[in-house]
Amino acid sequence: MTLEQSAGACIYRIDNGRPQILFLLQKSGRLDTPKGHVERGESLEEAAKREIFEESGLKVEFLPHFKEEIRYFVRKGKRKIPKLVTLFLAKMGGGKVKISHEHKAYKWLDLDGALELNTFKDLERHLRRMFEYVGRLERMEELNREYASLPSKHRDWDLSKTFVPGDGPLDAKIMLIGQAPGANEDILKKPFVGRSGKVLDRMFKTAGLSREKIYITSCVQFFPPKNRGPTDREIAECKQFLMRQIAIVKPKSVILVGNFATNNLLGFDKVSQNHGKSIKKDGVSYFITFHPAMALRSSKKVAALMEQDFKLLKERLLS
Repeated sequence: MTLEQSAGACIYRIDNGRPQILFLLQKSGRLDTPKGHVERGESLEEAAKREIFEESGLKVEFLPHFKEEIRYFVRKGKRKIPKLVTLFLAKMGGGKVKISHEHKAYKWLDLDGALELNTFKDLERHLRRMFEYVGRLERMEELNREYASLPSKHRDWDLSKTFVPGDGPLDAKIMLIGQAPGANEDILKKPFVGRSGKVLDRMFKTAGLSREKIYITSCVQFFPPKNRGPTDREIAECKQFLMRQIAIVKPKSVILVGNFATNNLLGFDKVSQNHGKSIKKDGVSYFITFHPAMALRSSKKVAALMEQDFKLLKERLLS
């Protein structure tokens, strides 16, 4: 059975503090988003951008880590054709909406307005996820702006002034927390992109996990000079932001890598005595393992223990 694929986007704006998504009205009155058929040779992103421009006159850039897939069947004569619609996420920038002849009007709707006009029962779950994600995104962007301004508020600031934001889906079920960015992270402004990141990728594969589905951050999101450990004061200064990140993402499981993260969140001093343990706290399951840098610096024994930990993690996530 041939699968038909379409791609488009949820284009959003903030109006009086509330997220609104752009909906196009079909001539039948049904709600639609800018989307269309994926042509041969096109990637999903290419098809989505082309269709968005054709149907709304807007040129957009997609925000990372969001992709909503909607599956349903359409009837063609006596046949039922499976259809997959992939929607990306974009924030309204400049430009003006100019609808094509395929639609009769457009509306900016908040969640209540979209649910009121929606005629597809199966679409409600997707609408709720899209609006919730936009809300999380706005809160995280506000947090990051505040967090990134810390160096300007302290005369004796001794960390890098480059802020390295967390990375990953804002509704990820799994979160990973490390110590602090390293030199590579300080340059690229992304967590775990150096040699330690490659170790993590290997461990994720062991656990049957995809990095793209994990939100990755650190106790301190500024590089400590000469790769020293963060001080107690620096950890305390940054902890409020870490706890707010956890509250925004709302993960079911958090992987703590290394002594700093484990001590900061659970109060345990030695990962060597607690690795492989799962601890429930405030409705979240915290899993303790070694920092990947330790696996690089130490003997192969630490890497082997870390691999065992991630095999345990896989069992627990499946149970």
